[in-house]
Amino acid sequence: MRALPADPGHLIVSCDGASRGNPGPAGIGVQITDERGAVLGEIAQGLGETTNNVAEYTAVLEGLSLASELGARTVTLRSDSQLLINQLMGRYRVKAPHLQPLHRRARSVAAGFERISFEHVPRE
Repeated sequence: MRALPADPGHLIVSCDGASRGNPGPAGIGVQITDERGAVLGEIAQGLGETTNNVAEYTAVLEGLSLASELGARTVTLRSDSQLLINQLMGRYRVKAPHLQPLHRRARSVAAGFERISFEHVPRE
């Protein structure tokens, strides 16, 4: 039997994905903090060759999965990708066929939290 982790309170999942060229060599970065700013988890991972949007969605999936493993019930997901945030909030349709399965997976993982909010953080 696996013990569930204690509730860490509301967590902030800051994620980013990028590729050099589109497609090109890509990677993701994720940082998970509590509301006081204490870092609870980080991910830095190369993805090989893919598109920028695939990298962004991969960062979301990895970040939300780690937040879930840490026992989070409520999260704020932050990203500098306005397209990604608006797609996850349902404001924009996901037109690219190769992104639709990633979007469905991200929405499914997000639905596992009691509450989730999405924030666009400008690149500046």
